[in-house]
Amino acid sequence: MTRHEILSGKVQLYRRTTRVWHCSASINGVQHRASTREDDLALAKVAAEDWYLNLRGMARAGLIQKKEITFDKVADQFEREYVAITEGQRSERWVEGHRMRLRLHLRPFFGNLGISEVTAGKVQDYRVHRAGQSGRKPARAKDGEAQKPTRPPSRSTLHDEIVTLRQVLKTALRHGWLTSLPDLSAPYRTQGKVVHRPWFSPAEYKALYQATRAHAQEAGPRHRWSAEQLHDFVLFMGNTGLRPDEAKNLQHRDVTIVRDAGTGEEILEIEVRGKRGVGYCKSMPGAVFPYKRLLSRPKPVVTGRQVERLRKERRGEVVEAIVEIYPEPQDPLFPGDQVKMFNRVLDAYQLKYDRDGQARTAYSLRHTYICMRLMEGADIYQIAKNCRTSVEMIERFYAAHIKNTLDASAINVRRARHAQNEIIEKVFHGEAGKHDETGGQQNAEWD
Repeated sequence: MTRHEILSGKVQLYRRTTRVWHCSASINGVQHRASTREDDLALAKVAAEDWYLNLRGMARAGLIQKKEITFDKVADQFEREYVAITEGQRSERWVEGHRMRLRLHLRPFFGNLGISEVTAGKVQDYRVHRAGQSGRKPARAKDGEAQKPTRPPSRSTLHDEIVTLRQVLKTALRHGWLTSLPDLSAPYRTQGKVVHRPWFSPAEYKALYQATRAHAQEAGPRHRWSAEQLHDFVLFMGNTGLRPDEAKNLQHRDVTIVRDAGTGEEILEIEVRGKRGVGYCKSMPGAVFPYKRLLSRPKPVVTGRQVERLRKERRGEVVEAIVEIYPEPQDPLFPGDQVKMFNRVLDAYQLKYDRDGQARTAYSLRHTYICMRLMEGADIYQIAKNCRTSVEMIERFYAAHIKNTLDASAINVRRARHAQNEIIEKVFHGEAGKHDETGGQQNAEWD
């Protein structure tokens, strides 16, 4: 390849396999290349000089933007770092959520932009763009019902996408590809509603455990073990305030029956493993009896063995006795999945939805525990420690339920009416003696 330099080496001329000369130059640290479209060296030098001077003029006028790393490249760096640094601290589902939001929504919109072009205005354009799209499709309409229209993504969905976007921009900030973070807050935002988390009032909670008890008594032999487990699950969760995932991870060796020194009652001391790591919980006395039932309930017989036994009984053959196997310390408290049976009981007794139309789930039993503790006057800080959460979360989502937390004696304060001051003497000009310059009466004699 033949090369020549002009303008003191600022512009390079080169020719590869073709007869046409090409030129290259560096402006503000960015390399630019172009073709002179000339095969004569002298004419190519003139064309290259004109091209370089025009390029410098455009750079001084701000018409040439500096090339920078794109949003796609920063997103790739974020995914590599996030997976490596948060391994074992974030669930795989949470990490996969960031990847899905980037792949489905953020990369198609921001991908080819330079990272500095992701401004507050561009983020607002993204919100408008997403508002014009449809979110999750509604369920198929039943016979005779009108199909529900598609709706835009919910506020929580957009919030999660903005969280992922902020993480990518913070990655660019750490590597020096961005000087400052743009304002990602939503404009025109009004104060959000105070949404109460669905829970069971004391009367509804009583109706719930009575319903699960009746369901366990009426269940057939095939489903009786699961129905009894569900009944104890409701009582256990309502008296401990555990999260459903914490209850699923719980093993018998994590639970100890103790006599509380302060109250003299039997309670459970539980070593909890969940989203907050390892924590501890002290239950209400009402959780002890359901837990003892869990300990004394033998494991269910395998379905295949049950079928074989029934066939032998019908044929009149000798059936061997079933050896009852009781839970071991390393066995989970609730090995089965009670979600479907729990929802069927809620639907059957019209307890699935609260008065605000929110669906109740197993998580509602935790909310019920917290609300009932507040209604009984328990200290909110102690509840937060026992439930492995913060006082702020309880005050925001739970305490709004409870009318008993309002102290009427502290609110309905009335100031006592005192008698008015008695007028001893009215002093007018020229009355009650004359006053000297110091304010004392001249006709007053003092010893």
